[in-house]
Amino acid sequence: MTPHHCQFCGDVLLQPENLKPHYSCRGCARITYRNPTVGVAVIIINDLNEIVLIQRGIGPYKGQWCIPCGHLEYDEDVRDAAKREFLEETGLTVNIDTVYDVHSNWHNRDLQTVGIWFKGSVTSGNLKAGDDAMDVGYFKLNDLPPLCYPTDEHIISRILSERGLS
Repeated sequence: MTPHHCQFCGDVLLQPENLKPHYSCRGCARITYRNPTVGVAVIIINDLNEIVLIQRGIGPYKGQWCIPCGHLEYDEDVRDAAKREFLEETGLTVNIDTVYDVHSNWHNRDLQTVGIWFKGSVTSGNLKAGDDAMDVGYFKLNDLPPLCYPTDEHIISRILSERGLS
């Protein structure tokens, strides 16, 4: 999304030719940077080689499946955000383990993100769709519904290869 007004003074933002995609304010001359947001996801795989996926309930990917994920809030730790998002979407509380992978997400040019996928383990809760998920479940790693994000496909392909399931 292209910003139109300065977040500091409210005046009109201008896009100088030499600073694309940065914008400068006509009034206060401050620069507004158009940076990607940080997305977090937690990979939960049980002993049956099943992964937790959610079915998106809103937005352009409604009805499609993905690894439970969401955006980092301002002033929030990435691991805390991953736990919060997973709980909101699945009803499960998790421990966050190591970072599994990090990718730039280019599938939506208007809302670019840098995604961080963590390994995790379930500590409590009851599996139920919540927040912006319309469904949630465990799926065999080698028998998944269509995924909405190419980066999730890459992550799961890597997991399959590491487990000798590809």
